[in-house]
Amino acid sequence: MSSATHLRAPDRDPAWLSRLFWIGFALVLLWPLGVATQFRPWVLVETKNLQVTGQFLGSFFPLAHDAEFLQMVARETWRTVAMATAGVTLALLLAIPLTLASTRMLSISALSGRMATLPAFVRHAVRWLLIVLRSIPELVWALVFVRVVGLGPTAGVLAIALTYAGMLGKVYGEILESGEPHATQTLLRNGSGRLQAFLYALLPANAAELTSYTVYRWECAIRSSVVLGFVGAGGLGQQLDNSMKMFNGGEVASMLLVFMVLVALADRASAYLRKALG
Repeated sequence: MSSATHLRAPDRDPAWLSRLFWIGFALVLLWPLGVATQFRPWVLVETKNLQVTGQFLGSFFPLAHDAEFLQMVARETWRTVAMATAGVTLALLLAIPLTLASTRMLSISALSGRMATLPAFVRHAVRWLLIVLRSIPELVWALVFVRVVGLGPTAGVLAIALTYAGMLGKVYGEILESGEPHATQTLLRNGSGRLQAFLYALLPANAAELTSYTVYRWECAIRSSVVLGFVGAGGLGQQLDNSMKMFNGGEVASMLLVFMVLVALADRASAYLRKALG
């Protein structure tokens, strides 16, 4: 009989004690956070709250489906998608040059080891600008632009553009700097410009990941454009806000269903692009 026949899987996880310790340690750390936020999930199952929840969900049926309402939903859905797409497009126009300026791998002076003073200053200044842009929520930008340009999708487009420029610029830079530097450095050492090194080395190597994140941000922009509608930026969100104020649950449910279809389509588009570029 071989020795292999005497081997058997352990009856319990050999690391269960350490796992139990770290789970307990995490709970101890999370407890004061729950106290500070007054997090009490058990109130959801109280009888009174269950009745309110049931009444609210019951108002969703039947779904609103009359022709005039559906025409309005189609029009506002298109406006929402247009707002998100225009906002992300403007964000790209801002984020791409900021990414090129803030990416250390594209710095010619950094090839010798330490980046020169002026490029290093510019790089840090651009990174701080990206921090400022993404640290201000798009909802705050929308409130500002609603006062400047008035109610409507223009405020939403500008709000998405500024916040998402900061997000895209940061993540694009991290994606590019985490890639393989050999091809980029070779081009730069042989006299290539930064834009050429980006187009022929960094971009082809990271195109799938950059595209996937961009489409994900476009999906997020669709969600954001709905939220921005609550502060007067137009689109499906503004109509959703009006229906909620009128306690018309059927209209709310129909618009939420359309919104879920939009997010599902964006997810499929992202999967298709990843496969095509992979």
